[in-house]
Amino acid sequence: MTAELIERLAQDLKPVPANALLRMLGIATAFGLVASTTAMMLWLGLRPDLFEAAGTPIFWIKFGYTLALGCCGAWAASRIARPGESGRLPLAIGCLVVLAVAIAAGISYVTAPPQERHAIVMGSSALVCPHYVIALSMPLLIAAIVFMRRMAPTNPTLAGLSVGLMAGALGAWVYSFHCTEAGLPFLTLWYSLGIAAVVLVGTVVGRLFFRW
Repeated sequence: MTAELIERLAQDLKPVPANALLRMLGIATAFGLVASTTAMMLWLGLRPDLFEAAGTPIFWIKFGYTLALGCCGAWAASRIARPGESGRLPLAIGCLVVLAVAIAAGISYVTAPPQERHAIVMGSSALVCPHYVIALSMPLLIAAIVFMRRMAPTNPTLAGLSVGLMAGALGAWVYSFHCTEAGLPFLTLWYSLGIAAVVLVGTVVGRLFFRW
């Protein structure tokens, strides 16, 4: 009877393509990025000096920092979505990225003239920057949560953390095309604060909703 039941259950099984998980994650990420970018364009708009800013190092540091963290989060999510995987390597690399930028920001602050230090830390948008990052991360976070809910992570906390990192960092990446701040300490403090808030939300969601 047991053998017959197993045979009947297995009759309609179809092999899953090897890249199915990555394709689903890519679709979720693309959907979130389109929604986040559309929201940024309609709500905030591109920075007016975008082409000139693209010739400055800080523009590409913001671009690279947020995108690197987003890629680490997506890499971790793709690993943790599979049963038994931890994703600790991409998360560790993400921590090293944050540490490297934080060290560079510290050097920038220490070597700046005293009268300029407040400006490179606070800029003109310190009080709103994290809120914008959080808001623009929400479409990405929702898409990533829907993706992870269809997977089988065995560590719900790390699963939530990884999708939170991916969403928060990519939301910050989208925001960087509007932001005109040019201080490396500003980037390290306020962008990272917005990303950390989304990571926290993702971690809580993971603990509550990613259990089998």
